[in-house]
Amino acid sequence: MNFLKSMVVGCTIAAVSAAASANDEKVLRVSTEPSFAPFEFMDQKTSELVGFDIDIINAIAKVEGYTTNISSMPFDGQIPAIVTNQMDVAISGFTITAERAKIVNFSEPYYDAGLGGLVDIEQKDKIKTVKDLEGQKICAQIGTSGAMYAEKIPGAQVTQFNTASESFMELNKGSCVAVINDKPVLEYYLSTSKNQKLFLMNEHFTTEQYGIVTSKKNQELTDKISDGLKKIKADGTYDKIYQKWFGTNK
Repeated sequence: MNFLKSMVVGCTIAAVSAAASANDEKVLRVSTEPSFAPFEFMDQKTSELVGFDIDIINAIAKVEGYTTNISSMPFDGQIPAIVTNQMDVAISGFTITAERAKIVNFSEPYYDAGLGGLVDIEQKDKIKTVKDLEGQKICAQIGTSGAMYAEKIPGAQVTQFNTASESFMELNKGSCVAVINDKPVLEYYLSTSKNQKLFLMNEHFTTEQYGIVTSKKNQELTDKISDGLKKIKADGTYDKIYQKWFGTNK
């Protein structure tokens, strides 16, 4: 009889402990805007949020003992959501800037971004640097930093299109010798299109870095995110994710 009571008490304690563990589970409330492939976008077949950023934050959360609850949110609403504690983390291709850093924290940089050039393979020996684009026909997307940058290249004849895809089509048709856009967007296009007639210039025309956004009121979380990033870089996880989405090694 005493043995039976002990078993019942033991099971009860185990059940309570399990319930407590479930309640104590650390969940990161993460926001993103799924319209920036390959960083974050909606898989048309599964309707799931996927992308480089999604894999990165999930990997960081895992090594730091968190699970994630990822929500779609307009880009311009994400930093306010961090400030008002509606979200814990925002990852959506946020460039680290001094202005943003006044109101939120950033993790260590997780991606080196910036503008780049995609060029017709036949021009590979002639076009190696930005200076070689002077006086050339250039395609760009309307309203982007790439278009603004192209307009400043001396003598360049710049044609702007509504979408990046249209500019790629014009490059393939020979209407221009290069497309200027965010380098990761160009890398993703090469990776998914398998286009052998184009090459990506080695030069970064501009340099910027992406960081993961957290609240200034939660330095501990900021440190954990940066620590997790270091861990996944050290164990090779970061490189595998990079290869998956960009088709090249970091």
